[in-house]
Amino acid sequence: MRTRRGVMGLVDGACGAALLLLAVAALLAAGCRVGPAKPGCLRCHDGIETASATHTGCVPCHGGNEAGVTREAAHAGLFGAANPSYPGRWEQGCGPCHRDQLERMQSSQMFHNSGMIAQIQATWEGEGAGANFAAHAGKLTGPDGRPLDQKSVAELDHLSGELYRKFCARCHVGKQNDAVDGSGHPAGCAACHFPFGEGAEYRGGDPTMRGKSPHSATHRMQGLPPMSACTQCHHRSGRIALSYQGLHDGNNALVPTRGGMPGPRPGSDERSFAHISPDAHFEAGMECIDCHTSREIMGDGFGSARMQGQLEIACEDCHGGVTGRPRFVEVLREHEAPLRESRQYGYRLHAGDRVALTSRGRPYSNVFVRGDSVMVILKRSGRLLRSPLVTNTPEHRVNGHARMACATCHSRSVTQCYGCHTTYDRRESSWDFVKDAETPGLFTEQEDVRTLYPFPLALDGRGRISPMTPGCQTFVTEIGANGDTIRKEHVATFRGKPQLRFAPFYGHNTGARAVGCAECHGDPAFMGFGQHAIENGRIRPTLLCEKNPRKPLDGFVAMEASGVTSHAAIARDGGRPLAAHELRRVFSVNLCLDCHDTAADPIYRAPLDYHALDDTLHRRLLSAGR
Repeated sequence: MRTRRGVMGLVDGACGAALLLLAVAALLAAGCRVGPAKPGCLRCHDGIETASATHTGCVPCHGGNEAGVTREAAHAGLFGAANPSYPGRWEQGCGPCHRDQLERMQSSQMFHNSGMIAQIQATWEGEGAGANFAAHAGKLTGPDGRPLDQKSVAELDHLSGELYRKFCARCHVGKQNDAVDGSGHPAGCAACHFPFGEGAEYRGGDPTMRGKSPHSATHRMQGLPPMSACTQCHHRSGRIALSYQGLHDGNNALVPTRGGMPGPRPGSDERSFAHISPDAHFEAGMECIDCHTSREIMGDGFGSARMQGQLEIACEDCHGGVTGRPRFVEVLREHEAPLRESRQYGYRLHAGDRVALTSRGRPYSNVFVRGDSVMVILKRSGRLLRSPLVTNTPEHRVNGHARMACATCHSRSVTQCYGCHTTYDRRESSWDFVKDAETPGLFTEQEDVRTLYPFPLALDGRGRISPMTPGCQTFVTEIGANGDTIRKEHVATFRGKPQLRFAPFYGHNTGARAVGCAECHGDPAFMGFGQHAIENGRIRPTLLCEKNPRKPLDGFVAMEASGVTSHAAIARDGGRPLAAHELRRVFSVNLCLDCHDTAADPIYRAPLDYHALDDTLHRRLLSAGR
């Protein structure tokens, strides 16, 4: 009996070992590693980073069955294994705990993109394009309390809809961009709070996920989005993410920059970047979120048909204006937004602090007053910067400069792209990022020239003299399915006639001092004449439009026999080029700048009297060639 029991014990042991091996094999097949027993999801995902101190579980965000011991059982009921924050999933993933943020985000231009789509429509279809289209159909409430109905851009049966769906929608935060060349991002909340890293690969501690893509760099939540999350998208079109960091990609980076070679820094989409002077705020260590409020990025719950309807910050909020200092309000209650938001900053505000107000009268959460100084909190690091005040300084009290926007004098450069020749070929097909399908029609584009400086100035929609840049200066060629040319180098009708459009633009490349007085008043390119030569007292353009050789491609005014005329529109209601009498005043100041060459000179505290040049002193100086 003893021997029999020993034999049976050996048999039982062999069976147990076989079962154990089968169990191990099943675990390995499921992607788990063998080790000490872990609770729930950590049986397989041992080493994964805790998302945050307040996001410690798996099931509340991802769904699934924490008691499951196999991959199939554990993943049953998932509503987003890799990303539960997609639109369509975020109602279950993020929404139950963050209902306010979810509703705000659905009102944000970052999500519905209606402003971008409207601009494309105006460029490609002309004014009054019709319905308010957005990346997602929905019903919002406008700032005036009126309903704002948005139709899906999938229904926009026009080349402008095709362009958005096949080009622009790649960066739309409601849709994941799986690109692994540095220009991709997750969708939804994760676009900012779980951003992709290099190659869009997971590089964290979970061995079952390490090296896989497209995934966030780690599973650790970025409550305060890093600047890299912003630059993933904002490095195209106006190139503001590049300019801010002091980078420039030239003409698609295909034009040699020095010694016959492209820019020294590789970029996404086979581009390369050359170095220019960075923005002064970037040099001080500021990231995008240190200026922009959460309301601008995530929305405030009210929908706006245009992007400018969502912006609320202004330079004057921190630096003061010509005559007025920044405005402040005291925060006293712990539930007030500035105190609540600052809890996750490296430096926290306290009850009783006085915080700055935005241009719309809403409080900042990281700008406050200390004594006579305006202090800016760098949100992620907690560093404090002192904001210089310009109120009542001589340089900012030049008579006649009351309409000048801050960026007019303080921009180091403004990216300008002239001559965008876009071809739409119906014989080819390409991917539609909204419809998730390969559909007929392929876009290709070429540009004539891209410049940084000088940049043209005109009146924006708020009556200020601001930098301008081409608002999608597009010449459209359309080829039919049979190869016929439907239209060639077409320019859309805007304000009653075929014309190109320029738009007010802040290039995010600020300097403490960028443009000198004599430089601006003496160079017609700043006044919208473009590249030029001066012959016999007339300004002759040298970069000409192929559609009309009498007009400059890189300007919006020209000098003709009848005088100065505008031939391109400023694409904001109330915006326009400077009129002839305004241009005469600009150039007349050159008579004074030869001797009075600084803005601090007392003569600029009052309106200039050009007849003062007729007195004895000035006649003698002028006759002497001064």
